[in-house]
Amino acid sequence: MNPDNPLQLLGGLTPREFLRDYWQKKPLLVRQAIPDFESPISPDELAGLALEEEVESRLVIEHGERPWELRRGPFAEDGFSQLPEKDWTLLVQAVDQFVPEVAELMEGFKFLPKWRIDDVMVSFAAPGGGVGPHFDNYDVFLLQGYGKRRWQVGQMCDSSSPLLEHSDLKILAEFAHTEEWVLEPGDMLYLPPLLAHCGTAEDDCMTYSVGFRAPSAAEVLTHFTDFLSQFLPEEERYSDADAQPTSDPHQIQHDSLDRLKALLNQHMGDERLLMTWFGQFMTEPRYPELVNGIEIDEEQFLDHIEAGAIIVRNPSARMAWSEVGDGLVLFASGHSRMLPANLREMLKLICSADALHIENLGRWLADDEGRLLVLELIKQGSLEFADE
Repeated sequence: MNPDNPLQLLGGLTPREFLRDYWQKKPLLVRQAIPDFESPISPDELAGLALEEEVESRLVIEHGERPWELRRGPFAEDGFSQLPEKDWTLLVQAVDQFVPEVAELMEGFKFLPKWRIDDVMVSFAAPGGGVGPHFDNYDVFLLQGYGKRRWQVGQMCDSSSPLLEHSDLKILAEFAHTEEWVLEPGDMLYLPPLLAHCGTAEDDCMTYSVGFRAPSAAEVLTHFTDFLSQFLPEEERYSDADAQPTSDPHQIQHDSLDRLKALLNQHMGDERLLMTWFGQFMTEPRYPELVNGIEIDEEQFLDHIEAGAIIVRNPSARMAWSEVGDGLVLFASGHSRMLPANLREMLKLICSADALHIENLGRWLADDEGRLLVLELIKQGSLEFADE
C-alpha cells in the first residue's frame, strides 16, 4: 500500500497524513468511509454467536434500581426474548474469527501493522442502548453497520479518572463532552487511546469496532522477564568482584546500583531475545483453544498438495515475521521458528496470502526448510486445509 495515496476509508487523507495528524492524537470522523455499506451479519446472527461457548459475549443493560448491569455469555436463546425494548447492548468479541465477511473489513487497514490489530468486536444496541461514558487504553475505529448511533467525545483520561462504583464496568463518574456526531451506515469514527467517549443508539443499530493491541508496560515487563528467565543459568547472579571496603555496612552504595543495572542491561538489551519474545507475545491468539493442528506426516502432506489441496490460515491464528541477525523468524500463534534468509518471500506469502496451494508454494516445496515449515504450521494449527 502506497502511504501517499488518499484513502476513502480515511476521508481522503493519505495514510501518512492520518498517522502524522490523528493517530493516537485526536479523533477523526469520516462520513461514508465505506460507501453504501451493508452489515455482513444480521442482529439474529450476532445473537446466535453469543449462544456459543467458545465466543466471548456480554450484555450491558441500563435500568432503574441498578443503573448498569453486566451479564456474560454464553446466553440462552430464550434470554433475548425477555430483554426490554430499549436501553441494552449486546457485545460480541472477535467476530472476525467466526465470520469471514467481517474479517474482510480488516483489509482496509493495511496501512497499519497487522499484528497490532486485536479483533473486530460487533455490538447490537436497542434504542437508548450503550455502555456509558468510558475510555479505552487502545486505538479504535468505530464503523456504523446499520441504524444510527450518537457518539460524544470528551476529556482525556487516565487511571486516576474517577469511576462509578461498579464491580465490572469502568464507567466514568464525570463526562464533559465537547463534540458529538450521529453516525449512519458506512460512517466511521476513529478514537485515540484515553479519550472519553459515549455511544448511544438512536434506534436499533450495529457497530463494528476495530480495536488494536497495546500491551501495558506492566505486561511487557512481566511477560518478558518471565520469558528471559528461561535462558539464564542459576549461577549467573549479582556480583561485586570490584568492591571496596565499606565505611558503613548498612548503607547501599550507588556503585552497587550500577552493578545491578549492568546485570539487567546485559540481558534486557539482548535484541534477538527481545524480538523473539515480542513476536511470540503479539501473535498469541485470543482463543488459543481454537488453534488446533492435525496429525499428518510429510508424505501425506505432499499427497494432499499434489492432489490440489488448498491451505488457508486458521481464522484464530496470528502470524508475523521479522529479521533477526542474518536470518529470519516466523511468529505463528505464540510460537517462533528461525529460518534462513532465502525464505523471505515465502514468509511474506504465508503471512499475507488468502490461500496456499501448489501453484504459489511452487519452488518452496522443493526446499527442505520451506516444505517442513508449511507442514509444521499445519500440525501446529496456524494453517489448515480448506476442507477441514
